[in-house]
Amino acid sequence: MIIILDFGSQYSELIARRIRETQVYSEVLSYRTTAAQIQSLNPKGIILSGGPNSVYDKGAPQCDPAIWHLGIPILGVCYGMQLMVKQLGGTVEKAELAEYGKAALYIDDPTDLLTNVEDGSTMWMSHADSCSDLPEGFSILAHTSNTPCATIADHNRRLFGVQFHPEVVHSQGGIALIRNFVYHICACEPTWTTEAFVEESIREIRARVGEKRVLLALSGGVDSSTLAFLLHEAIGDQLTCMFIDQGFMRKGEPERLMEIFNKQFHISVVYVNGRDRFLEHMKGVTDPEEKRRIIGHEFIRVFEEESKRLGPFDYLAQGTLYPDVIESADSNVDPKTGERVAVKIKSHHNVGGLPKDLRFKLVEPLRKLFKDEVRKVAKAIGLPEEIIRRHPFPGPGLAIRIIGEVTIERLEILREADYVVRDEIRVQGIYHDFWQAFAVLLPVRSVGVMGDTRTYAHPIVLRLITSEDGMTADWARVPYDILEKISNRIVNEVKGVNRVVYDITSKPPGTIEWE
Repeated sequence: MIIILDFGSQYSELIARRIRETQVYSEVLSYRTTAAQIQSLNPKGIILSGGPNSVYDKGAPQCDPAIWHLGIPILGVCYGMQLMVKQLGGTVEKAELAEYGKAALYIDDPTDLLTNVEDGSTMWMSHADSCSDLPEGFSILAHTSNTPCATIADHNRRLFGVQFHPEVVHSQGGIALIRNFVYHICACEPTWTTEAFVEESIREIRARVGEKRVLLALSGGVDSSTLAFLLHEAIGDQLTCMFIDQGFMRKGEPERLMEIFNKQFHISVVYVNGRDRFLEHMKGVTDPEEKRRIIGHEFIRVFEEESKRLGPFDYLAQGTLYPDVIESADSNVDPKTGERVAVKIKSHHNVGGLPKDLRFKLVEPLRKLFKDEVRKVAKAIGLPEEIIRRHPFPGPGLAIRIIGEVTIERLEILREADYVVRDEIRVQGIYHDFWQAFAVLLPVRSVGVMGDTRTYAHPIVLRLITSEDGMTADWARVPYDILEKISNRIVNEVKGVNRVVYDITSKPPGTIEWE
């Protein structure tokens, strides 16, 4: 294991992902974690993340100084390097010239950390401070034109620091540097593999659950679907999957979901038709947050009713992922048993909290994984490609892609238009070029002419975007002829639409969804 101590960097999770790409397990912990707590985990190495503070600021986050004496290799990244220098007796000052963006790294000592990192490689800088005096025992391994101490090391104590961010894609030799730290300096073995995770998870599920029953709220997304396959492999018919159809899914998805699980893979899924009751609660509602609240609340009510009808169940399976664990403290613990209790249906996109009196023990086999690792597990255990590479879809579904009130008429218009978008990009062979591709229905009408007749119908907004993780996104530069085909099909095939427009807003300043 490699431990990452997080000092508030936007890249802390990315560091962990880069470590895992070397097939070595990593965890992100608070910078407040003590040296004794770290030692009890027996890590092979420690990485101190970057952060937004200056180490000389009043109240700047500090790590336990005892970590320098654990004998464990440590790599400080940006703020982490400056903190290392300051705590070990060096000096950090405001730099004469701040350095942001790309910078060439000139290597003075190509050994250890910088083995196979090409001299002059581009690295990503983001700092306004610089180390002016190094602690005793440290030497300079590399510099840039503005930063004399871009990479430093105390070889005897195996302490290293880099002023740049090797974890970001802009840093050309970053992955080589990380591999040097993981393999050569920390002597880790590449044992964190998908196959090993699946085998370990199945053993743990069987040991934890025993002969008890498990309930899973299935959404059809890759997280809950992967969880269903994994649980079924481990405990078979002890698993009950429940799919609540709130009426806001894409065209054909509920039927396809039931076909894949029940018929193709023989994993029993209980179908709950909640379309009418969900739609009834949408009458007159136009505020997007109110839509989400109502859908979340109603989902929980349906879930509670059906779980009591189908139960009793001892365990609730949730598709909690590692970013969820990092971003929220595990505070939902039964004080009597020490078991975590369910407060959110994470596998259903966090649409709402469960009632406090509906208490389950949790089974969360995916809580160690990032999203890309879930997809690898999904492929390893045999999920069909259409689920593995399915575009992300919000929990409230089409209800938040209809601006304004949700009605049956508007749902059908949007459902058909959305189908055309997805069908056409599949026909063109470009479905996987996008992070998401969908249609939005606006609460206005526009004048048109169809068949020499004046029309007054709805416009459809096309939203096709590219992204790596959904945190930032850019509008896709789709060829005009493909946009034209999509537009022509929507206007000709979807009754009630006479105009198609294209959203060319990136995130930020916009968001991916319109509501």
